[in-house]
Amino acid sequence: MHQGADLLTGLLIGSVYLAIFDWCLFDVEMNWQTFLILMVAQDFCYYWFHRASHRVRWMWAAHAVHHSSESMNFSTAFRQSLMYPLAGMWVFWMPLVIIGFDPKWVIFVVLLNLGLQFFVHTQAVKSLGPLEWIINTPSHHRVHHGRNPQYIDKNYAGILIIWYRLFGTNAQEVETVEYGITKPVNSFNPIKVTFSEWRDMFADVSSANLGLMTRLRILFAPTEYSRYR
Repeated sequence: MHQGADLLTGLLIGSVYLAIFDWCLFDVEMNWQTFLILMVAQDFCYYWFHRASHRVRWMWAAHAVHHSSESMNFSTAFRQSLMYPLAGMWVFWMPLVIIGFDPKWVIFVVLLNLGLQFFVHTQAVKSLGPLEWIINTPSHHRVHHGRNPQYIDKNYAGILIIWYRLFGTNAQEVETVEYGITKPVNSFNPIKVTFSEWRDMFADVSSANLGLMTRLRILFAPTEYSRYR
């Protein structure tokens, strides 16, 4: 479902990127140095996309699908939502196109980043030694998927962990990780898993006697605001 949605929206989003590329700030020539710069810049953008996906309820409605798995293995990496295009994932790569990186290279680096993250979805690797201080590892990512109170909203890394060290969102794997979300879906039906948080969000925002600002906060504030009643 996720891949199908990406294919259907890819042409539209690609055309948006190409339109922006017509008036970008610079004309970045791609070589190995600028490729490395693009990799780091995209990873920085990914950190903020990932953090927003946990802290903005509208985006969490899509991202919750990935976290709803109560297991941690390579199949969890493929557990994604078809609603990412609506949630706004693509907006976070637009600054790279505006700077002047070719949209084709931007999309390639996004896919490469996501592809490398496939390998951190495992319990088989306990530690990668010194690499734990530099890159996202299975240990870091197990923490990210935990619903233990001290693990929630931590370790948003794509590839480099410098971002969550800089912005104070890191946590170490200490106690056994309990996987899943604090409001379990309790279903293997892909339709229910995909749309359950959207349903709950719109049920909250449709409640009677709410002002406009309250409705907006329900949609775009952190997820815990859904418990305002």
